[in-house]
Amino acid sequence: MLRVGLTGGLASGKSFVGLQLKELGCHVIKADELGHAVLAADGEAYAATVRAFGEGILDAAGAIDRRKLAGEVFGDPARLEKLNAIVHPQVRARAKRLAQELEAADPAGILVTEAAILVETGSYREYDRLIVAACTEEQQVERAMHRDGITREEVLVRLSRQLPLVEKLKFADYVIDTSGTKENTIIQTRSVYEALRSVQG
Repeated sequence: MLRVGLTGGLASGKSFVGLQLKELGCHVIKADELGHAVLAADGEAYAATVRAFGEGILDAAGAIDRRKLAGEVFGDPARLEKLNAIVHPQVRARAKRLAQELEAADPAGILVTEAAILVETGSYREYDRLIVAACTEEQQVERAMHRDGITREEVLVRLSRQLPLVEKLKFADYVIDTSGTKENTIIQTRSVYEALRSVQG
C-alpha cells in the first residue's frame, strides 16, 4: 500500500483535496475526525483532557465544547502543547490501527492521511509521498473566518501556531494550489492521483 500524507495550513483546502482523492479511489484517514473521536465522552483522551483543563470546557451534556477548549489553548503555547501531548498520541494510535486494517483489506491501494501538522511533528517522514495544499494567507484567513465563525484575530493566532505554508512547500512531493477555482483544484488533484498510481506501479 502506498502511504501518502496530505497537509497544508488552516483552511488551505486540504479537506477538499482529500475528498477529491477519496472520490478517485484513495482511502482517506482524516486526523481531525480522529481528534473529535478521541475527545468524545467515550474517547481515549476525554478524561485526561478534562483533568488537565477543568470542567469549564464541558457543555451542559458533559461533552467537551471544542470552542471553549480552543479558547483555553490557542493563545497559550504551553497549554496548546499540553493538549497536543494528550490528544496526538491517541490520534496516531487510531490512525495506525485504521491503516493496518485498510492495508490488510487492500494492499494495492493508496492510503492518504490528511492532517494539519505533519511537517511540524516530523511525522511526514512516515509517508512515501507528501502532498501540500496551498493558497494565500489572506485566503486562509477569509476561509477560516467564514467556515468556523471566528474573528480575524482568532484566525491569525491559530496561524501563528503553524509553520507557514511557504515553509511546508519545501517538504512537498506534490503541491496543489487551491487559490483558484474548485475546478482548477480538481484538475490538479486528478493529476497528482495519476502520478501516485504510476509511483505505485
